[in-house]
Amino acid sequence: MQASPHCHANVSQPSSEESTSGGEWEADIISTVEFNHTGELLATGDKGGRVVIFQREPESKNDPYSQGEYNVYSTFQSHEPEFDYLKSLEIEEKINKIKWLPQQNAAHALLSTNDKTIKLWKITERDKKPEGYNLKDEEGKLKDLSTVTSLQVPVLKPTDLMVEVTPRKVFANGHTYHVNSISVNSDCETYMSADDLRINLWHLTITDRSFNIVDIKPANMEDLTEVITASEFHPHHCNLFVYSSSKGSLRLCDMRASALCDKHFKLFEEPEDPSSRSFFSEIISSVSDVKFSHSGRYMLARDYLTVKVWDLNMETRPVEIYQVHDYLRSKLCSLYENDCIFDKFECAWNGSDSVIMTGAYNNFFRMFDRNTKRDVTLEASRESSKPRAVLKPRRVCVGGKRRKDDISVDSLDFTKKILHTAWHPTENIIAIAATNNLYIFQDKMNSEMH
Repeated sequence: MQASPHCHANVSQPSSEESTSGGEWEADIISTVEFNHTGELLATGDKGGRVVIFQREPESKNDPYSQGEYNVYSTFQSHEPEFDYLKSLEIEEKINKIKWLPQQNAAHALLSTNDKTIKLWKITERDKKPEGYNLKDEEGKLKDLSTVTSLQVPVLKPTDLMVEVTPRKVFANGHTYHVNSISVNSDCETYMSADDLRINLWHLTITDRSFNIVDIKPANMEDLTEVITASEFHPHHCNLFVYSSSKGSLRLCDMRASALCDKHFKLFEEPEDPSSRSFFSEIISSVSDVKFSHSGRYMLARDYLTVKVWDLNMETRPVEIYQVHDYLRSKLCSLYENDCIFDKFECAWNGSDSVIMTGAYNNFFRMFDRNTKRDVTLEASRESSKPRAVLKPRRVCVGGKRRKDDISVDSLDFTKKILHTAWHPTENIIAIAATNNLYIFQDKMNSEMH
């Protein structure tokens, strides 16, 4: 998607839009969004522990706009609230992350995690059912064996399409602290999960043990200076992974070097400018998300005010820095008081690694074209989600002259924030989670990837 406003919306809402109670509405808040490897399926997780899967509709010759529409395919409860009696702690059911596994057969599989437990789910379709059992009646109850006088061959009869979601594996007891990220390895056999202080490597078939590959917990917790904020495997090299920290650094690790990857292979860290140091410097430099480019050459890191592109071959400084909402620098004090300064924004690459996207406040999201250096601010709202509605670029002004449609920095709504975004792996389709609504925008004008 070029950094242009020609986006069209075609779906909104996986969950109830007008909820009766605050608790119900809270449970509907989307906490993660993830396309599968083909982009045909899109999964969202929410604070209530539910996973909603959307499937893309095939193209209709009569209505070219119907292509790209995503409709609900399956909904299931992934996690339930739990209580840790040893620590007297409630464990939220909120889904922190969803990751799809590469498809091996007709079934789909995904991993979902809350703060403590990772689950592997299998999604299958069934449009036939067997009939004519010898030992069971049509309701599935066992027959009285004395009434069975002849044997028959069961047959498969067509039935309405059913989507079945079954739990295949539960990976529990691997984390003392809250799980913030999971990443499936390119070997399709292993995955890693990261919490504040440790990263574990799991085999997809083994649930009762994991291998600890990073441990930054100090002997004395008073010596703790940083925590792990996100981690991801390299898309092509199964031995490489990156993890980010609350101090703004990225560490690239090589699992071939040693079993415990506490000693990074490369450290990507920008030296701080002492003249711009303030009370908030460390908080706003914390990296909330890190993503490898599809090519594997670059890494995208989001901190509170910027997105940075790092080249794996250059550790000293990022090759590109984009200001997401620089106008908030003067508001850091009030953002600290209302806790917004701790919001964790995600970022995403388009399929050709030429455009990057990340969220902001007031239901705004930002796009940066790496080739033209153009950027645009767009808004996910009810008005823009009508079919075939064209998104208009938005501008935030800081004092001085205002244009007609400009919005003042003082009137931004900080309760409306776009933390979770995802980009279709090959096409110009983006998914934006705005509190309890899901927006899907498609660029009809530039359907070719730029």
